[in-house]
Amino acid sequence: MGGCCSGCGKFCKDFRDFAIQGNVMDLAVGLVIGKAFGDLVQSFVNDLLLPPFGLLLGGVAFTNLTIKMHNFAYPKNPPVVLRYGAFIQHFIYLLVVAFGLFCIILLVKRLRESREKQKAQEYTPVPEPSEEIKVLMEIRDLLGAKTEAKA
Repeated sequence: MGGCCSGCGKFCKDFRDFAIQGNVMDLAVGLVIGKAFGDLVQSFVNDLLLPPFGLLLGGVAFTNLTIKMHNFAYPKNPPVVLRYGAFIQHFIYLLVVAFGLFCIILLVKRLRESREKQKAQEYTPVPEPSEEIKVLMEIRDLLGAKTEAKA
């Protein structure tokens, strides 16, 4: 990218470097996956989880559950409608998303812990040599130095 004009070449290069930086790309991928996960959970709640409960309530869709509060102060105004069914639906959606994220975080945590255990097992420090071994190593070094001096 050569630059869009003579004065902004450095700006365009800096922006390109920023945009393809690892953290920004990870964030973009995370947002796309998060949106897809949210849509999946919303469909699960709206299309699979709540309709059976609606049957138990006499075939009423959850979003249609309301309470009408008549306006006593201004009787000519329409009543205030509390859509508690939609609130319950969104609350269940929140619970399902929270549970899904909890499972994902728990899985990542366990994978990270197992990887750390594996790394700890791979790196086993060499034990400190005993006093006998140290003395034998000194004797070996002295004999090696003595034979080198003769040669």
